[in-house]
Amino acid sequence: MSASGGARGSDWSERYLDYLTVERGLAPNTIAAYRADLGRLRRALGKRPVERAERSDLLVVLRGMRLESRSPRTVARWLATIRGLYRFLAAEEVVTGNPADHLDPPRNWRSLPKGLRTEEVEALLAVPDRATPVGMRDAAMFELLYATGLRVSELLGLDIEDLHRDAGYLRCRGKGSKERVVPFGAQADTVVGLWLDEGRPAITRDVANRRLFVNLRGKAMSRQGFWKVLRARGRAAGIRTRLSPHTLRHSFATHLLENGADLRSVQMLLGHADISTTQIYTHVDRERLRRMYDSFHPRA
Repeated sequence: MSASGGARGSDWSERYLDYLTVERGLAPNTIAAYRADLGRLRRALGKRPVERAERSDLLVVLRGMRLESRSPRTVARWLATIRGLYRFLAAEEVVTGNPADHLDPPRNWRSLPKGLRTEEVEALLAVPDRATPVGMRDAAMFELLYATGLRVSELLGLDIEDLHRDAGYLRCRGKGSKERVVPFGAQADTVVGLWLDEGRPAITRDVANRRLFVNLRGKAMSRQGFWKVLRARGRAAGIRTRLSPHTLRHSFATHLLENGADLRSVQMLLGHADISTTQIYTHVDRERLRRMYDSFHPRA
C-alpha cells in the first residue's frame, strides 16, 4: 500500500487538511469534521502511519462505528473522508492504492432527525428569565432559531445589521458562504428587540463587536457555548430528549410540514441546495396527507 516511507501519518493527515483548507477553500466547520474523521482512523492505527493502513483496518473502524450505533450518515461521511485522503496520498505518490475502494456506505442512510413536540418547544422557550440580560439573550437565540430554522453556525454568525426587523426578515450566510433571506415572525421579533434594547447593552460595551449574540464576556457566542446553554435550559424545561443545536432546526421543519407547508418551501427556508436533502422529512408530509385524506374523503 505504501509507496514511500516519507512523512509520519499524522503529518500526512495535516497536509491533507491544509490542502482542503488552502486549495479547496473548505469552511472551518467542514475542516473540523474532516479532522475528527481522520482522528478516528489514526486512533485505530495506533503507531502506524496512515499511509500503511490496509482495508482490514478500515473494516475494524466500521465495525466499531456500528457497535457505537453511529448513524449511517456519519459512517458514509467518514468513508468519503478516508477515500479523499487516499486519493490525495496517491496524487502525492505516497501510496499506490486506496484501501477504502470497494467499501460501500450504508444503504438508505438518510434517517429522520429527532425534533421536539410543540409543547416541548414551548416549555424550552419559557425557561429563560426575560428580566435578566442572560435570559433575554437565551430567549432570543431559541426564539429566532425556532422561527427561522437556521443552522447554529448561521445563527451565531449573524451581525446586528443582518436583521431587517421592519420587514420581518434576516440575511444569513450558509454553507459555501451562500447568502439567503429568511423571514421571522412577530414573537421572535419582540424577544430579539428586548435583547437588543436591554440585554445586549448590559453585557457588552464594545461597539466594534457587531455580532448579534455574545457570551458573558461580550465576545461572539461560540458553538460550544450555545450547546452548553441549550443543554442546561433543556434540563430546566424537563425535556428528556437529547438536545443538540440542530434539534430546533429539525423541529422547525417538522412543524411547518405538519401544519401544511410544502416541501419545496421548507427546502428554501432551510437553505438546502438539493431537494433530496429535505426529503428526510417526507414521512412527515405523508403523515399529514394521510390525516387530511382520512378527515375529508367520504370513503376513508
